[in-house]
Amino acid sequence: MPNVSVFETTGKKVSDIELSDGIFGITPNVSAMHLVVVNYLANQRQGTQSTRTRSEVSGGGKKPWRQKGSGRARQGSTRSPQWTHGGIAHGPKPRSYGFSINKKVRRLAMKSALSSKVAAEEMIVLRGLALEEIKTKAVVDVLSALETGKKVLIVLPEKNDIIYRSARNIAGVKTTLVSTLNVYDILNSDTIIVLEDAVAKIEEVYA
Repeated sequence: MPNVSVFETTGKKVSDIELSDGIFGITPNVSAMHLVVVNYLANQRQGTQSTRTRSEVSGGGKKPWRQKGSGRARQGSTRSPQWTHGGIAHGPKPRSYGFSINKKVRRLAMKSALSSKVAAEEMIVLRGLALEEIKTKAVVDVLSALETGKKVLIVLPEKNDIIYRSARNIAGVKTTLVSTLNVYDILNSDTIIVLEDAVAKIEEVYA
């Protein structure tokens, strides 16, 4: 089983914690993580882009010139795609880019992402993060003491508005809950800080 150090907010190591081998110690499956990340980004797309076809642009009701005898190519409308101000052929239309993924693949990707962070020593387990008031500097001091990277993901066991509002103005720092944790955020961060209570919840959910 992989062992990870547990730290206090001052940056002092207080103990070690044994993590579940089936969640934090597997061989990462790169293809599963890639598929889930692509799915996540595709689901973020609004899909509202749109172009007008020849039937949607104004004008073009009259045949520009007679069919034969003018010496020019035959034309039926001044709003055909080849004309200036004409409709767009094969342009984008509003649609959904989302697609579904097998639940087993999602779970495998999540375990792979967590395991890759543990293997790279980019996961920090924090004993607790209790803030009495909303104060950004308090979170900045904790991150400085823990010597994190520029992009930090803080994983909370349950909703905490004080921590969320204290960290939201720090560039590169994002807070999330165990219930909303996703592969993209894990892989997109340099360091993930998981509260000790959140570790137990993760192991309970993905056991």
